[in-house]
Amino acid sequence: MKKLIIVLILVIPFLNTNAQGIGKLVPERPPEEFPDNAIGLDVIFSEGGIGFGTFYRHSLSKKITFFTDFSISESKDDQEVVRFDPFTLQPFTLFKKNRIFILPLNFGLQYRLFTNEIYDNLRPYINFGVGPTLVLTTPNDKEFFKAFGDAQAKYAIGGYIGFGANFGIDKSSLVGLNFRYYYIHLFDEGVEGLFDKFRKNLGGIFLTINIGFMY
Repeated sequence: MKKLIIVLILVIPFLNTNAQGIGKLVPERPPEEFPDNAIGLDVIFSEGGIGFGTFYRHSLSKKITFFTDFSISESKDDQEVVRFDPFTLQPFTLFKKNRIFILPLNFGLQYRLFTNEIYDNLRPYINFGVGPTLVLTTPNDKEFFKAFGDAQAKYAIGGYIGFGANFGIDKSSLVGLNFRYYYIHLFDEGVEGLFDKFRKNLGGIFLTINIGFMY
């Protein structure tokens, strides 16, 4: 959670700059018309570190947007304890057996809020998505990339609910921020991150920065 707090501290000034229209009534004017399609990249911050993803959006109406997204990020156990080797100064995690990666593919809907109450340079929304998730485990005692040669895969079902906003009135680029709560459930014994500790429920709170273009 400390990482998320640090990210919020860095992001909040940006939000304040773009949120000048909140709470002010907008005079009668034609609403901005944005392109129906958007595609781009997600940068994801969570307790597991930084992840990356991609998304596609298609507007069904002025308020409702269909989307699909795919991402990869690491999932860590709440009880993981990080230490530093006194000789190499490299970090390591006590009793960690496997690294756990989640690769969710979601399909969902996004609903725009306060369409007529705030300026178009801040477009808040709520969203939800559901879909399958690929869960990969790699041995922690091997080098990060080489460990993928011994990866084990499982499948889960999951989804998320969230809220966020798109910023700016540029009709070619898209910049946004989204807070999401992921729920990912495995239907077997789960995955073993720490020795003899299996987890069936993965996920948690994620902060996602969206960067893309509209067409």
